[in-house]
Amino acid sequence: MNLQQAVTTCFRKYVDFSGRASRSEYWWFLLAYLTVAVVGQLVNRYIPVVVILVVLLPLIAVTLRRLHDIGKSGWMILIGLIPIVGMLVLIYLYVQPSQPGVNRWGSLDALAP
Repeated sequence: MNLQQAVTTCFRKYVDFSGRASRSEYWWFLLAYLTVAVVGQLVNRYIPVVVILVVLLPLIAVTLRRLHDIGKSGWMILIGLIPIVGMLVLIYLYVQPSQPGVNRWGSLDALAP
């Protein structure tokens, strides 16, 4: 999956909290979000606020689907509320390879664009 496909997929599935999201989908979308936010910050200090409001739901959805892809519950995102350690644990989970085959949230074949 490339950057354009990832962004398109995430905005198309912006309220789809079920299913799976591949590593590439998650990381490309996160890169696009951070790039737009940083460039927006350089232009005007209020642009990142608008970017956050526009991207918040798709970002939560792709994050939950990413956790589903590795076989974890979406509720694991709440680990991020633990300062420093929680974010480190989540980053570790996000970089894990996809769980092969079928899991509770669907098959790996469903990830193909």
